[in-house]
Amino acid sequence: MSFTKLTVSALALAAVSATAAAARDEIRIVGSSTVFPYTQAVAEQFSNNTGAPSPIVESTGTGGGMQIFCGGIGEQHADITGASRAMKASEYELCQQNGVTDISEALIGFDGLSLAVSRANENDWDLTLSEIYQALGAQVPVDGEWVDNPYTKWSEINPDLPDVEILAYGPPPTSGTRDAFVELAMHAGCEELPYVQEAGHDGDWIEENCSRMRTDGPFVEAGENDNLIVQRLEADPNAMGIFGYSFLYENLDKLKGVKINGVEPTTDTIADKSYPISRPLYFYVKNAHRGVIPNLNEFLEEYMSDDALAEDGYLAERGLVALAEDRREELQDAVLNGKSMEAPE
Repeated sequence: MSFTKLTVSALALAAVSATAAAARDEIRIVGSSTVFPYTQAVAEQFSNNTGAPSPIVESTGTGGGMQIFCGGIGEQHADITGASRAMKASEYELCQQNGVTDISEALIGFDGLSLAVSRANENDWDLTLSEIYQALGAQVPVDGEWVDNPYTKWSEINPDLPDVEILAYGPPPTSGTRDAFVELAMHAGCEELPYVQEAGHDGDWIEENCSRMRTDGPFVEAGENDNLIVQRLEADPNAMGIFGYSFLYENLDKLKGVKINGVEPTTDTIADKSYPISRPLYFYVKNAHRGVIPNLNEFLEEYMSDDALAEDGYLAERGLVALAEDRREELQDAVLNGKSMEAPE
């Protein structure tokens, strides 16, 4: 399969718009801890194939990556940022204010938001979204009142659940994984509560009252390093971790997924949407850095290759749920030709 490359005139315009950018040897990439292992795999493949310096890939979290990426144009600024959610309108505006006015958006595939426990945990965990919300939400309904969360054990929420302390390690507010978990698990779980349904509360009420994670101990912010969560789960088999499926996939020798509504997180259940909490994964590239930062265009070609992105590609082997062929071809065309994204609504 062949793709149209950026024309010489387009590259010249990019170079002019990035006059501050010198010939930095390595491509610099920041962003989501969930997208990190995929980008790192592409970086290694690119370096092995070409002999070029391997791009520097940093796990800064989605929000932190956007702040770095949108800081400006030039060699001191990152070329690409990974994101486990779409760029926000406020982030796009920050980019525009700092001269990052030409950005290509790449939706590379899908990922499930996984709850996981150590393989030493002997329980067969199967939770509903409402049980997840009641365990981790800052406020919950108790005896018809909306109160600070009193639950300390899973069995207090549902007597059929294990009689163990609630303890979940999860991402900080700067993480796109946290944003997605709040929207897809916490809001959806809150919406399922009889208290909320009987009161007829709408989406605005849910967003205002069901977005906060509890801060009294059962939920612990574990930072952007998912490896630390694995270490903590191994130290306490009753603890749970919250992260993208790709990370669970890479640690299946140590961890097992928690079922939600009877469905395990797998590439198949994420792809067919039977697993209830999944999200798209992105990266964003500064088009002004193309043709200025050495090897950036070639790296993007590797990232957009069928070898990387197809259903049997090496990223799928690491847990990425691939796009359908027609969507993948649209993505490849847009990224390789430097199509500018539209402003988010």
